[in-house]
Amino acid sequence: MLNQLQISALDLRLSIMAAVLVAMAVVFHALSGSFLTPENLYNLAQQTAVVGIVATAVALVIVARHIDLSVGSVLGCVGVLIAFLQYSKGWHWVPASLAGLGLALLVGLYHGWLTAYIGVPSFVVTLGGLMSFRGAAFLVADGKTQPVTDPAFLALGGGLDGALGPAWSWALGAVLAAVIVWNIVARRRRRAGHGFEMRPLWFDVVLGALFVGVVFGFVGITCAYQLDGKPEAQGIPVPVVIWGAVVIGMAFLVRRTRFGRYVYAIGGNPEAALLVGIPVRRVILKLFLLLAALVTVAAVVSVARLNAGTNSLGTNMELYVIAAAVIGGVALSGGSGTVLGSVLGALVIQFLESGLLLLDVSIGTRMVIIGQVLIAAVVFDVLYRRWSGERMT
Repeated sequence: MLNQLQISALDLRLSIMAAVLVAMAVVFHALSGSFLTPENLYNLAQQTAVVGIVATAVALVIVARHIDLSVGSVLGCVGVLIAFLQYSKGWHWVPASLAGLGLALLVGLYHGWLTAYIGVPSFVVTLGGLMSFRGAAFLVADGKTQPVTDPAFLALGGGLDGALGPAWSWALGAVLAAVIVWNIVARRRRRAGHGFEMRPLWFDVVLGALFVGVVFGFVGITCAYQLDGKPEAQGIPVPVVIWGAVVIGMAFLVRRTRFGRYVYAIGGNPEAALLVGIPVRRVILKLFLLLAALVTVAAVVSVARLNAGTNSLGTNMELYVIAAAVIGGVALSGGSGTVLGSVLGALVIQFLESGLLLLDVSIGTRMVIIGQVLIAAVVFDVLYRRWSGERMT
């Protein structure tokens, strides 16, 4: 049946994760009575965006057999710098954000150069960065919170005016639905044109209807949430739009560019990739620069969401993004993983934390549960790869 429907082991894994998400939502709503409310789902989507943005790039770094433990500290340092330049120096938010991007790229260049060209293990390099840039975040503003007030900047973090509104939300949902349908039709036409075996038409119709239903369902939920004193509903939060744009861009990079193919080739076998002429060092350096750029995007969203830059910004972020990547199916041995998997992994982490919070579980217990869920995800990953026959090392 799986062969007839052309469902790969990866497709099956992602389907299992989606089913786990649905099951978590149902269980948490049954226990709390408020998990599936528009307000909670709206806030949950905003909270997941920051982790999801960084997780898409961290997933690729892990695919290439490297790691970055400093993303939380770098995010905090960049975020504090952006807020500091706005509040203490009077900069407009655009040049302040560009300055933050410049700092992040310097950090990415430093980490990437040491890893790719000097040969220092990325674990050691970024572990030092984890400590150093958390201290740098304190030094930038002398440990003082830096509030931001620019309305345009604050809209990037969601909140009162940080959503598209019903009209634009439904329009965006319609565009996404049309793209989904077009992709399915185009895929069938390409396979027919090359004489390949095709999926049953009913399966593609059901699959397309499912994805379109998810899109319109999410739009409907966000448009059902309305803040007191506002004349219309919120609609899709701006952080979610940014996250979606990042996911689409990263998916295109992975599937349609030479760089994406190089990353997976390096993760599969770095020595063989070097022998066939792939510039391994340059690709690794570009990976760290790409991660730095997305950390800056996440820092802007975080500062705008909190209305301030604080020294604690991004604390433990590295744990959440790595957990999201691993839960999403990225192999720690490298060479395997998807952008969509990182999205589902970020949602699993946030669903779990939000559900436990609604059940009034203490922070210590939440940390224990999330840690054990990460271990369970790795165990599932090992067993699933063994069952599907995928490479383990």
